[in-house]
Amino acid sequence: MDYSLTLLRAPLFRGIPREDLPGLLEGLDAREHRYGRGEAVLRRGERADRMGLVLSGTLHIVKEDFWGSRTIVGLARPGEVFAESYACLEGEPLEVSVLAAEAAEALFLNSGRTLPDDLPGAAIFTRNLLTMLAGRNLALTRKIGHMARRTTRDKLISYLSAQALQAGRSEFDIPLDRQQLADYLAVDRSSMSTTLGRLRDEGVLTFRKNHFHLLREMDEAD
Repeated sequence: MDYSLTLLRAPLFRGIPREDLPGLLEGLDAREHRYGRGEAVLRRGERADRMGLVLSGTLHIVKEDFWGSRTIVGLARPGEVFAESYACLEGEPLEVSVLAAEAAEALFLNSGRTLPDDLPGAAIFTRNLLTMLAGRNLALTRKIGHMARRTTRDKLISYLSAQALQAGRSEFDIPLDRQQLADYLAVDRSSMSTTLGRLRDEGVLTFRKNHFHLLREMDEAD
């Protein structure tokens, strides 16, 4: 199947002319793989010498503890990449596993290869990769800022305030459902739901599913 359109729409290949794509993929030694539902794409402890890009289906990024309990810490959908940081750090073992949530296909790219300066599309690809890595680093910094707060209330206030500032208005949608938000903030979902209810009862905000409206300033409290 031709996935050229998926690739050209992906942030990693944004701005690269369609005619330059085949040569660039060859230069990156691109390899396509298919996976069945539940099949492991990458396993914790393995070393990833290639970054992956989802062509079809959805992948789960899974964190496992010592006893084998699993928590989904991220998703990768068509056009999105995974294991890019590990691919850039030679020999670094994976701390997460990547599993196919459904039948899926992925393209693996040898991002560690030195691309010739005169290879069409190479400069754009490198710039896109650096931009993407910088964006991931910024997102992690923001997450750490929210998680550093002591209480569930403080973490919610920090996150929702940041989302409102990003949207430029007091009414906005967040990209996470309740369980994903609880996982993101590393809090108990039941406790988080109780805290959201209290904030609503206090007249601080209203919400419906992932849509929020901040009504007044939220004070952090112990």
